[in-house]
Amino acid sequence: MFTGIVEEIGTVKAITSKTESLELNIQAKEVLTDVELGASISINGVCLTVTSFTERDVQFDVMPETFRATNLHQLKQGSKVNLERAMAANGRFGGHLVSGHVDGTGTIVSKKPESNAVYYEIEMPSDLSSYFVHKGSITVDGTSLTVFGAVDNKVTISLIPHTMEHTILGVKAPGDQVNIEIDMLSKYVAHFLKNDKQEEQGSNITKEFLKGNGYA
Repeated sequence: MFTGIVEEIGTVKAITSKTESLELNIQAKEVLTDVELGASISINGVCLTVTSFTERDVQFDVMPETFRATNLHQLKQGSKVNLERAMAANGRFGGHLVSGHVDGTGTIVSKKPESNAVYYEIEMPSDLSSYFVHKGSITVDGTSLTVFGAVDNKVTISLIPHTMEHTILGVKAPGDQVNIEIDMLSKYVAHFLKNDKQEEQGSNITKEFLKGNGYA
């Protein structure tokens, strides 16, 4: 589990592409201070497992499902990535609950500065955008952000100077693809409501049934 508060920007030191899978070697510093084999680290919002490490870099395997559902397959040697270690139980909770299980990708369609902020409009499939509401939470490339607009299949987010400087979103431009994770609470509520509706539609309890049993 993560918070969406990016700890540092790492650099892809080496990448090995296979058939819908990858081996990533990422140069980092902060996230390596207490790293262990099998530990979870978020790479651009994707929860990956540490398979090996040194004092300067860490390696991960990217399986086909992750390869297809995220933008990690677009990485190349020298690419910058957002990094965050799994949250500690005794630490501060600065963002929102982020699982690291990316739901899909969106595309930046506009980037507009306004005073000390920069507004990004991100377009995504309707099956993702329908989960977002004004002032709700969204995770973009592993960064916890607030939704300032949700119209049709687009959402608008706003980045302060600190976020622009300390995450890779600062150098993203229109046309770039970003990883999207839906707020966990939204997904569960939508799932429960869908199941309730299906159960109601499939129920054998009818007006005639109720009448015959003394309820009408």
